Amino acid sequence: MRRSIRKCISAVMALSMFAAGTGIFPVIAEETDTKALPLGTYEVETFDGAEVWTSIYETQLPDYSGEGFAYLTANPINFNVEVEEEGMYEIKVRVCQILSEEGRMQTISVNGIDYTYNMPYIDKWQEVSFGVFRLKKGVNELSLKPVYGYAAYDTITIEKATLEEVKGTGVPSDPKATDEAKSLLGYLNSVYGKNILSGQQEIYGGGHGKETTIRYDAATNTCVDADGKTYTFDEADKATADDGSTFVWTCYDEKGQDYHYNEQNRGYTYNDYNEECEYLYNLTGHYPAIRGFDFNCHNPGFAWEDGVTDRMIDWTINKNGICTASWHVTVPTSMEDFEVDKEGNITKISNDWQKFTYGIDTDFVTKNCMIEGTKEYYFFQEAMKLLAEQIQKLQDAGVPLIFRPLHEAEGNPGNNGDGSGSWFWWSKEGAETYKELWKLLYTTLTEKYGLHNIIWEQNLYAWSEESALWYSGDEWVDIVGFDKYNTQYNRHDGKTSGPNEDAESKIFWSLLDYVDNKKMVSMPENDSIPSLSNMQIEQAKWLYFCTWYDESSSPKFISGEEYQNPETVKELYQSDYCITLDELPEDLFKRSGTQSPTEEDPTGTEPPTEETTGTQDPTGTEPPTKEDPTGTTDKDGIVYGDADLNDNVDILDVILLNRSVLGKSELTEQGLKNVDFNRNGTAEPSEALSIMKYIVQILSEDDLKNYKE
Repeated sequence: MRRSIRKCISAVMALSMFAAGTGIFPVIAEETDTKALPLGTYEVETFDGAEVWTSIYETQLPDYSGEGFAYLTANPINFNVEVEEEGMYEIKVRVCQILSEEGRMQTISVNGIDYTYNMPYIDKWQEVSFGVFRLKKGVNELSLKPVYGYAAYDTITIEKATLEEVKGTGVPSDPKATDEAKSLLGYLNSVYGKNILSGQQEIYGGGHGKETTIRYDAATNTCVDADGKTYTFDEADKATADDGSTFVWTCYDEKGQDYHYNEQNRGYTYNDYNEECEYLYNLTGHYPAIRGFDFNCHNPGFAWEDGVTDRMIDWTINKNGICTASWHVTVPTSMEDFEVDKEGNITKISNDWQKFTYGIDTDFVTKNCMIEGTKEYYFFQEAMKLLAEQIQKLQDAGVPLIFRPLHEAEGNPGNNGDGSGSWFWWSKEGAETYKELWKLLYTTLTEKYGLHNIIWEQNLYAWSEESALWYSGDEWVDIVGFDKYNTQYNRHDGKTSGPNEDAESKIFWSLLDYVDNKKMVSMPENDSIPSLSNMQIEQAKWLYFCTWYDESSSPKFISGEEYQNPETVKELYQSDYCITLDELPEDLFKRSGTQSPTEEDPTGTEPPTEETTGTQDPTGTEPPTKEDPTGTTDKDGIVYGDADLNDNVDILDVILLNRSVLGKSELTEQGLKNVDFNRNGTAEPSEALSIMKYIVQILSEDDLKNYKE
């Protein structure tokens, strides 16, 4: 929940505790004899299953309210709450937990669904939020369950959740971000909280192999399939087999699909990296707006070319799609297989992929990546070099990248960031080492290699408040994301199998809290896609989702009925709430009249100026100033779209213009000039529509100035 709310709550509780110390107790809703309680604050010791305690054996816990408190040990504590409408409600408890300094897992059940919270060590009464939960209209059954237990509960409060407006930022962490990266980040921020972007991960590592009937015919010097279709190839790509026959390694069709020679059957195969996206198109009529990639093939030791960078360029330049990528960078399982000389040149490295891992079963010391002279340092430097070569190709092509390296750092719940729950080598030594590695990667790519087309996305979890220890910091991150895999475990939908369409609202708002609402929150990996209704009712305002790919056999994350209900996927993709590939702006990466958003211009709608573009002001408007904060003032004094003369173009201008059309209000002379795009001396509905299009960035300031109906 919001830190600002928590601070207010803490202040109120501190005042209440002070009052209790003077013999004046806070007003608490009395327990009723009805089976269901209304919203309010209640004494936990009065609930079914609770016993009244005034101390925990020899330990005194003064300043409790009421007759005492409840100590959760062997029996559940049950109560019912009745609400007037379905929605999101916050549950808070006044609590002490003195059994474990490492924290003690507490469980609250809401309508039969268990939610856990790692309660920190608290030796004086303190109010803690269990989080925000979805309650149905009518009676809801709640229970504090002794799964791990041993915490003291004084009061419990159930109230309508107050969820703040999500903000994020379109200001890149990299001050040298390319225009394409600025434009993309600004667009993401403009739709954040209003819509969700659809996404799909493609398979990597040579997956989805398909056989063809293509053969090379030396007599006609053509590659041809059983239907007589011919394929192009490069003459320089010819080779000779052991038996003296000639073949070509790769041939291509008219769409650019490459087919590779198979030495065993002398035919040609290809990897269908489009399989998941084509499935979605056939199901929903839409392609995803975001496509997920992975740089796994570019690793020291066994790097190979699977064309991932070319596919990313094609997705953005030819399809107008958004690229995101992870990096399953591998290290030797045994550092004995890797050697360097005194200058750091690699003298020994295996090319056997089975001798590398991105898991934790390795003697690779992560901390050494930051220590020059160690073998780990030189290995990781080589890995970053190979990665940089690919991202450079993207930057040269004008492709911005949502980059999610070193992902899923915390893994399973650890112990105060010590890495004990991690499953990747980059996080096995704990949060502090992990954050050092993140910053090393960031500075190396941006400063050493000059790569500024990156939007940096960091994975976080929300197991407990300690999960925030893994966050690298605002200046190093643009987006934070949670990978949702809960179809088979940790469900909150009351089912034991099938798709889990939970919106994970509690996790969304926890992550928002970690970053003080300064960064956008996404779902960069998921199994089951949250349903449209769940996201909207639970107000889980994820920036985007990106479903993991189908394995060749199983699991099939997008097409398998275990993970997705096809009708749910179809409903979401075809809804107004979900943005698909065909709904992205045509000028997404080079939007006219936009710059990087700032605190003064959070939507990124300022026009380019001589200072930022290196050219004379191309829009014909003056640069933004204190007198003209929107940057829309024309040289003749017109502020395009500003009907109410407050130097800001927003929905209030639309309302005022429409009221003037209806004769319910009158525009000032200057206000009319500002909205008279038709230059006919009157205000018209079409001009209100134009302002609306400007607000949502369909039109630019230049479009308003040069308006033609």
